[in-house]
Amino acid sequence: MIIIRLMGGLGNQLQQYALYKKFISMGVPAKIDLSWFRTSNQEAMLAKRLVEIDYLDGVNYETSSRREIEDLIGSDTIFGKLRRKLGRSESKRYVENTSYDSELLKFTDAYIEGYFACEYYYSDILADLRKEIAFPVGKSKNYSAIKELAEDMDRCDSVSVHIRRGDYLDEANKEMFGGICTSEYYGRAVRICMERLEKPKFYVFSDDLEYAASYANEFMGMNPGVEMRVVDINSGEESFLDIYLMSKCKHNIAANSTFSFWGARLNDNENPIKIRPTIHKNSQIFEKDDMTKWWPGWMFISPKGDIYE
Repeated sequence: MIIIRLMGGLGNQLQQYALYKKFISMGVPAKIDLSWFRTSNQEAMLAKRLVEIDYLDGVNYETSSRREIEDLIGSDTIFGKLRRKLGRSESKRYVENTSYDSELLKFTDAYIEGYFACEYYYSDILADLRKEIAFPVGKSKNYSAIKELAEDMDRCDSVSVHIRRGDYLDEANKEMFGGICTSEYYGRAVRICMERLEKPKFYVFSDDLEYAASYANEFMGMNPGVEMRVVDINSGEESFLDIYLMSKCKHNIAANSTFSFWGARLNDNENPIKIRPTIHKNSQIFEKDDMTKWWPGWMFISPKGDIYE
């Protein structure tokens, strides 16, 4: 059996869920471990999370029991940890430590832990996931506004632009994620869409609406005739519906954020322009041949504004 640990925010949870569905599609029995979300675990975390994939319609999975987890990796008791330390129990734990591991999908009996942002793991089932995953827009308090905006996006060459700030501004996260989605990155991405689309209309999504509005106003001031709208409909517990609206845009400019990766992945429009930064974290090294294979259909732009496709 394969057991995949669910953890992180909605974007990461969707990646772990996609990997789970990939194993299921291969005929490999798989389950999801939700223990990361126990209250006792969340109390020690800076950014507390919920099982947000449960907010989505069409998402179905089977959860693992503690006994099933212990059968794979042993118990977390002092005795269990001692047995592992002494090598007296076989651990089948796999922890992600590379962008892509060709051996991962060969496993049939393992406990798997990681974020699995690399699209190559599940790119062949994304069409199925688009049909399966549905957002409960009809239950939203802002249903009418969301519906009207989605219809507006369908009538034009709509492009989502995601700007991630929030926790990325924390000192610890800034070292890891900062300085990647620069003004050069966004400027080049937006101009590519302006060059390749007849009359693009940009929809800016962000967890910092004041900053997003400042960016949009500055860009429109420097580029008369360009339309940019900051999307401020969803907030609080309904913030996840921004992924739905990003997916309704015909083209997508993502941040180094799994949240906007999924806005683009769930976009089922024909021939979308999908742009992402060359790296997700500052510890990564961009290898063009690998990334263009692992992220089919995506265009890459560096922090300096260099383009790779």
